[in-house]
Amino acid sequence: MRPFVHPPRDEITLQGVLHALADPVRLDIFRRLVDSATGISCVKCAPPEMAKSSISHHFQVLREAGLVRSEKRGTEVANAPRLDDVDARFPGLVASIMRAAERAAP
Repeated sequence: MRPFVHPPRDEITLQGVLHALADPVRLDIFRRLVDSATGISCVKCAPPEMAKSSISHHFQVLREAGLVRSEKRGTEVANAPRLDDVDARFPGLVASIMRAAERAAP
């Protein structure tokens, strides 16, 4: 398995963050990660009917945008939001997106 690539804090872009969170599935996955107290397995925060390849793709997009940090733990991959890094680059952006998503939810 290839190592995960995580962009350094100063390479996180606004376009990357907005693109990653524009997808409703990724936004929901990221929201679940933010709501969890600790890093969780990607399988536990994705819709149960979703194929593993789709889950992997969504996490790759979130990771490449700088929104999550992934770490291999045995046979699973633990993921944690990089809120400090994103907030350092774009103060209040993630909180604002999360509030807007909550208001828009049915």
